[in-house]
Amino acid sequence: MNPDPEIRHFMRHPALLLVVLSLFICAPVYAGHHETGEAGAKSAATEMNGGPEGKGAHSPGKSVPGRNGEASPVQVGSAMPSKPMKEFLKQPRAATYQAPETFKVRFETTKGDFVVQVVRAWAPNGVDQFYNLTRLGYWDDVAFFRVIDGFMVQFGIHGDPSVMRRWKQAKVIDDPVTQSNSRGYLSFAKTRQPNSRTTQLFINLGDNSRLDRDDFAPFAQVIQGMDIVDQIYKVGEGAPRGPGPSQRRIQISGNDYLKENFPKIDYINRAWFTE
Repeated sequence: MNPDPEIRHFMRHPALLLVVLSLFICAPVYAGHHETGEAGAKSAATEMNGGPEGKGAHSPGKSVPGRNGEASPVQVGSAMPSKPMKEFLKQPRAATYQAPETFKVRFETTKGDFVVQVVRAWAPNGVDQFYNLTRLGYWDDVAFFRVIDGFMVQFGIHGDPSVMRRWKQAKVIDDPVTQSNSRGYLSFAKTRQPNSRTTQLFINLGDNSRLDRDDFAPFAQVIQGMDIVDQIYKVGEGAPRGPGPSQRRIQISGNDYLKENFPKIDYINRAWFTE
């Protein structure tokens, strides 16, 4: 049997044959470099935190059950990303990290900076929600839309309505009240319905211990810059009861509504984990 013409060609040029064989032997294999969907999100989340073992993070981390009882796709406490994970900002269901037992967050605002100390034991469910929101960079450009002198500074409606729509139903199971709503303490805002906390927070400007019996569970405390918090523009009670913004209008039109109608309102520029 006569060999194929192409084979006869290589047989007459053994050096060329060696080159071709070397290409096949050394060729790299490319696979799994274009992850999409949930698998891709898990991979990216791990990489943002120093690799699968949490290298370079504040603690090595470990897997725990997720909020729905299923295995968590991410690490626990591995945690302080070098930059916000904004690619997941519209994916509340991916925000399943369990917070460290204690950590600090610095808020840079249009009035200056303040720092809060967060303690998970005070309100574990609320702290996990706050922790994930901070990881995602949720607080960037968020307005202090309800500020009542001597009472509270409230914030947490996202300035981008497309983001707010995703988080409006990301409700958190209620925590028992273990601390009091004293000056400088932070709690989640909520309705009278059970398990209605989502993204809105308030900082107590005075002694609001009367809120304890209504199940507003403090989870953090301002430990630096309370004088800055006191300077945040007092826009007053929200519409229709007061002169301030309508929460419904913010959710529909975002910061465009606020900037047009309430130009003096202060904002969070950004927030990040700090030592």
